[in-house]
Amino acid sequence: MRELEDQFERDDYNAYPVVENARAIGLVTKYDFLRCFAFHPTQMLPHYDDLMNRTVGDIMTPDFIYVRADTKLTRVLQLMVEHQTRSIPVLEDDRKLDGIISREDVIKALASFTKVAP
Repeated sequence: MRELEDQFERDDYNAYPVVENARAIGLVTKYDFLRCFAFHPTQMLPHYDDLMNRTVGDIMTPDFIYVRADTKLTRVLQLMVEHQTRSIPVLEDDRKLDGIISREDVIKALASFTKVAP
């Protein structure tokens, strides 16, 4: 958790794919990180140091949205809007991480399609 906190602060990303043996097994977001510290009336909140010693695997979301490199841009945009996400992992057939597509990538691509040559 400490390393994840450092990564969020350093990179200013909102999510990271969790990779094990070269395969994406989950996604961890700032929301997942913050959820650990949220008070729930039905459970005792662990000590801060205990929370910070947890692993990313403890807090990640194992079921996550992803696309493939050949996914149409319109579908990527639809998924981002429907799930209110800033980025989506791009995976190969064997769930190997191929990259991440962000809202900024989609905006740039849309702008390039709408530019009219003089």
